Amino acid sequence: MFRVLAMVPVLLAGLATPAAAQNAPAPTPPMGWNDWNAFGCGVDQQLVEQTADTLVSSGMRDAGYTYVNIDDCWALPDRDTSGNLVADPAKFPDGIGKLADYVHARGLKLGIYEDSGTHTCSKSGGFPGSLGHEQQDADLFASWHVDYLKYDDCNVPADGQNVEATIARYQAMRDALAGKGIVFSICEKTDFGVPNSAWPTVGNLWRTTGDIHDNFARMVSLFHTNVTLPELAGPDHWNDPDMLEIGNGGMSDVEYRSHFALWAEMAAPLIVGTEVRTMSAATKDILTNREIIAVDQDRLGAQGRPVSSTNGLWVLTKPLADGSRAVTLFNETASPATITTTADAVGLDRAFDYQVRDLFAHTTSESAGKITAALPAHGSAMYRISPNRQLALPHVVVGLSDVDSSSVTATVTNDGLLPAIWNQLHLTLPPGWSARPSHDELIPVVPSGAGRSVRYQLTLPAVDTPLPTEQFTISLNGKQSFTEELHRPTPVAAPLKTFAAVDPTTRPQFGQLGDRLAIIAAGADVSGTNNQYGTIYRPQGLPATGVSTVHVLSQQNRNAATKSGLIARNDLSKADNSAGYVTLEVTPGKGIQLQWDADGNGQLESSKTVTGVTAPVWLRLVRDGTAFTGQYSVDGSTWSTVAMITVPSALTTEDVGVFTTSHNKYVDGRADFASFTAG
Repeated sequence: MFRVLAMVPVLLAGLATPAAAQNAPAPTPPMGWNDWNAFGCGVDQQLVEQTADTLVSSGMRDAGYTYVNIDDCWALPDRDTSGNLVADPAKFPDGIGKLADYVHARGLKLGIYEDSGTHTCSKSGGFPGSLGHEQQDADLFASWHVDYLKYDDCNVPADGQNVEATIARYQAMRDALAGKGIVFSICEKTDFGVPNSAWPTVGNLWRTTGDIHDNFARMVSLFHTNVTLPELAGPDHWNDPDMLEIGNGGMSDVEYRSHFALWAEMAAPLIVGTEVRTMSAATKDILTNREIIAVDQDRLGAQGRPVSSTNGLWVLTKPLADGSRAVTLFNETASPATITTTADAVGLDRAFDYQVRDLFAHTTSESAGKITAALPAHGSAMYRISPNRQLALPHVVVGLSDVDSSSVTATVTNDGLLPAIWNQLHLTLPPGWSARPSHDELIPVVPSGAGRSVRYQLTLPAVDTPLPTEQFTISLNGKQSFTEELHRPTPVAAPLKTFAAVDPTTRPQFGQLGDRLAIIAAGADVSGTNNQYGTIYRPQGLPATGVSTVHVLSQQNRNAATKSGLIARNDLSKADNSAGYVTLEVTPGKGIQLQWDADGNGQLESSKTVTGVTAPVWLRLVRDGTAFTGQYSVDGSTWSTVAMITVPSALTTEDVGVFTTSHNKYVDGRADFASFTAG
């Protein structure tokens, strides 16, 4: 290992030529859209054309999103007799060149995907890679008028899985692209030990991390890596912590706003990875926030740097071309927090006072030098700060802290040079709640540099559903507001138990209220080698002759194959190797499924399906020794049979319970159940 690392300076010395400049210029971080995060291998001509049209009609193009990028799975599995790549005619009947014309006619640019190995990364076996075909493929892309190439690093021969060979593979494509006006996006991800410092002379942007996933923990882990590399970033060469997940549903809007602010603060490429044709208003508002985009696209090209990060409370500062600073305050923790910094700490020269532009609220205030943000869990604030040049009201923030089911504290903080006067608080509560303030909610004066608080005593109604999430909001003068969530526990009681076999970046939750049960859990699937699920179960609850029934009230539609229902096996806490495995589930798009382990290897390799049924639905699993019958009912009284099957490895008694798997390894989904019985 030492010998490999010792070679790195020598290898990098050989990269002294300004190679990236031979590619298309990227004076600011590229912005656009890529299909992979939302569609995987489901890309086709219609999707690309409709997305291009949506980028125009939604205003995203005018906000800066100009690249429309096709990812993996666009080609046929084999090259033609001349050795050329061929676009799959079933997916792209008009070809890539005509598609580029369509995109260009709308003031946009087209990107495409390839790989530096023998095949691309697709799990279906991959499509032809560019190894040994670099010049041929680059010439082909140029003939199609492609503007951007994402170049991956899968299926590399054994002798190429090292630092020197990896750099050489990317140099080969860089040289093949020279003079063709194609932005070169390196997607090597440090797979073979190449330091990020190798890439500024090879590509316009390079992946500094592994793949992003649509959950907060993964997004933050990528931020932790990328934020340490500011010295590598600048015009025409950008650190790339992967695409944006905003709008894909695995994070809250608060978390998505933090995602966007952090990527912009780090001068990262802003490549949208969601279904923009049906995006929500909240998603569009985040993605088209032009003040934050301006920070990302600032012509100075500096990446923001950490000022502090104590206990997960981050202060980041980014110098801008006009002399101001973009300052992001980010609360990584799971509790509300107040973060404070100063103009001096973020790198501004001394001034009488400072202008504070809130890039989310689009308001301007003034500060004597202190900058404060009251933030919810996982929340962020982003400001553009400069010496003050105009009259403005003091920078005042309101937040909530010390939140529990009996009380909460609201605090108004004034960073301004002058006192903040006439500060009217108002607490908005969920239905049935009441609150009694410790004193008048009108705070006449908050002095400069000070804070004033009101403590509210809360009276809450009884919980009426398992795993409730309830929101309350404090507002200041009817304008500024702060929203916090309260999660009241509804623990699962014996004899029931809980278990989750899920990715550690996700956070499974379980709840019970009377005969109501709720599970929030991720999971790639329960099928074949995938055994990821969350379950509330009764140990040894299904005897050799017995019945288990449940009413599936609802399930969160993460995709068509999200599964929720009944699960039985010899030991539900041994997800990867317990035999006697049977599931009976409802899905949002594939109906009712009965799956079972016919050969005793602990995997669900057999299934029967009844289409056209969705939740709410009743499910019943009837057992007679090794024979199981799956049934369903839409009214709870008339039952239809899915199938009768045999599970030879079923023991005398089995664990049985309710379960859900979101059919996404990294994204939680919720399912609610009632009337679970077993015996």
